[in-house]
Amino acid sequence: MTTKQIRTHYSGFILFAAKLITVLTGIGFTLILTRTLLQDAYGTWGKFNILIPYFTLLSTAVPFWIMRFVARGKEGATKTGILANATFAVLATLAYLAFNPIILPAFGFENYLPVYLLVSVQIFELYFMGALEASLQAKEPHYVGYGLLIGESSKLLLAYVLVVVLGLALPGAFLSIIIAFAIKIGFYFRRLVVELRKKIQFDYVKQWIKGSTFNIYNILGDRIAAVIFIMLALFGGDIAASYYYAALPIANIITYSSFLAFALYPTILAENRVEEATTSIKLVLMFALPMTVGALMLPGSFLTILQEGNVYVPAEPVLRILAIDSLVLTISGIFSSVLFGIERLDDKAMIPFKKVAKSRLFVVFSLPYIHSVITIPTAFYVLTNLTGSDPLLIAMYATAINTAAHMAIFLVLYVIVQKAVKVSIPWKNIGKYLLAAAPMAIFLYAFPHPARLYSTLIVTAVAGAIYLGFLMAIDKEARNLPKIALREIRNRTSSKS
Repeated sequence: MTTKQIRTHYSGFILFAAKLITVLTGIGFTLILTRTLLQDAYGTWGKFNILIPYFTLLSTAVPFWIMRFVARGKEGATKTGILANATFAVLATLAYLAFNPIILPAFGFENYLPVYLLVSVQIFELYFMGALEASLQAKEPHYVGYGLLIGESSKLLLAYVLVVVLGLALPGAFLSIIIAFAIKIGFYFRRLVVELRKKIQFDYVKQWIKGSTFNIYNILGDRIAAVIFIMLALFGGDIAASYYYAALPIANIITYSSFLAFALYPTILAENRVEEATTSIKLVLMFALPMTVGALMLPGSFLTILQEGNVYVPAEPVLRILAIDSLVLTISGIFSSVLFGIERLDDKAMIPFKKVAKSRLFVVFSLPYIHSVITIPTAFYVLTNLTGSDPLLIAMYATAINTAAHMAIFLVLYVIVQKAVKVSIPWKNIGKYLLAAAPMAIFLYAFPHPARLYSTLIVTAVAGAIYLGFLMAIDKEARNLPKIALREIRNRTSSKS
């Protein structure tokens, strides 16, 4: 049986469509929480989400290598990777539980011990999903999209039952995520059942642990850089955290467009098609730019629908900054995929430790430390001297400092990639996207900003239609996009036969 060629655009369309559908489920889940929980309880939800990544540090270290090995057809990589990550899952969960006496008082979780224990299960699950999704992304990235739909739909339904109907509040919110994760994991396991029958390759584990030194180095850097959000929670308390986590799910919708390039990394890795990067930039920015404009022009309406009484409307500046941050991160993701895809250091039987240490990968792995040098001292000074302990100012300044650092890091990444391989930037297409976004922005500026859920969704849909209408009038490629999508789907269907 021959290895199937990764259909970059098909996988991207499936994942992006899944993400767009889950915009509704995500809004629904957020509305359930914001309209059911008091603001300080929602802030506690945010603080737990700031904490969790520090105990999932290793969840992506081995999957980085799993995907590379699976993409290159290495026998038994999937099963070996899942078992390796399961071992890390046990260690991380035990560490999380062991830090209980320190974390509860430091974060103000004394009254949330049952929730704290529930989160340990979520941490365990995240390790499993990291290994499973890495295996699928290497060969069948669209199945990650299917899993996303299943998981997000389940989460919304469970949240309604557990939080709204049964009134379980914060425990119900985390239970809905835990059960939804379990359903998604079951779906992934079923798809990978053939791979799970193959022999475990312990030699891979040795290589991954050795190579993961650099991944862990990078992940630690990311977590150090994220200390700025611990500062936000500690200095600003539940209210600052609530402002940030009210704006974040809305801004994160912009990053969904990055899933149009989800298969870019394994495509370059397995087939060395660097030219796909330009197409990915076009597709991603075609949607990311108008989404960013929408968040910049209509932040108050999006925040108003979260809870009656305009509780989260003061977070408008936080949402605007996060919208720009999301756009920067989305573009950065494309260039990171290119760089990781063109590196061939692990083509050999063993991962060359010294070569990795001298490679461009190591430079990119070091970027979070540069980010930390920029943000942490700056944030400490600003949050302790210029905010007057105002939760909104703390949330706003922390977000702005973090976004400025992301911009600086992106410029460094861009230079590194362009020196390694020339990625053609489709400036003409980008100009058309901005031109088409202009009438949309004018409409959003002139139209009275709605304050209800349905009217906000209707105005957003009309603005999107204005953008697409103008874009299709001036851009032939945009007009052909539906045909391309249908062709990719037909090709995928015929290849299965």
